[in-house]
Amino acid sequence: MDPRNQSPFNVLPPTVVALAIIILGIELIFQAGALGLAGGQQGPGWRITTLEQWSVSEVVWDWMFDTRSAPLDQLARFLTYPLLHGSLIEAGFVAVFVLAFGNAIAPVYDTWRFLLIFFGASIDGALAYLIFFDSPVPLFGGFPGAYGLIGAFTYLTLRGLTRADPSKAFVLLGFLIAIQPVFAIVTLSGLSFVPRWIAEIAGAATGYALAMILFPGAIAGFRDRMRQR
Repeated sequence: MDPRNQSPFNVLPPTVVALAIIILGIELIFQAGALGLAGGQQGPGWRITTLEQWSVSEVVWDWMFDTRSAPLDQLARFLTYPLLHGSLIEAGFVAVFVLAFGNAIAPVYDTWRFLLIFFGASIDGALAYLIFFDSPVPLFGGFPGAYGLIGAFTYLTLRGLTRADPSKAFVLLGFLIAIQPVFAIVTLSGLSFVPRWIAEIAGAATGYALAMILFPGAIAGFRDRMRQR
């Protein structure tokens, strides 16, 4: 179905809604713990403990590199960090991005393609963060994955498959990246802004690339062209 014919008031795709609910649900648990509504004496420390155990850490990365080991529980950090945030405002921004841009690309990319774009962009964003910066600040938050969805949206726009103006597709992406200092201040994540910026750019680029590869029929078309040579 052509995404341009989709009503903006259609029911949101279940996978997109589920991802946003998970992000906000985890944040609400942290909020409940911080307010003393759950978890008892351990509640106020839930966020810090969870971030220590499940965010992307330079210390853990260096340890895996030095020991040439890759335990699954440590590799899982690349998939869990985009679900964890430092504040309700940050989680809210990410959830809005997921709902808005996830809904825009869902008519083309089904469940597994959508998830692959989001988490693929998150993984590449984390790798860029670890490779290009030696930061003591752990990486957490769903912005790299959300920007992956924006990258996919940009690709669809350039193909004329969204209502957006193709000439303004990259302008939108550039604008959203450029105002990241504002997000860093509003979401109270200013200390990690500089290194996280490269993770978000890498996420957007990965989302764009995955959108090309995962576009329905793209792989089959490439295979057919190779056979003709």
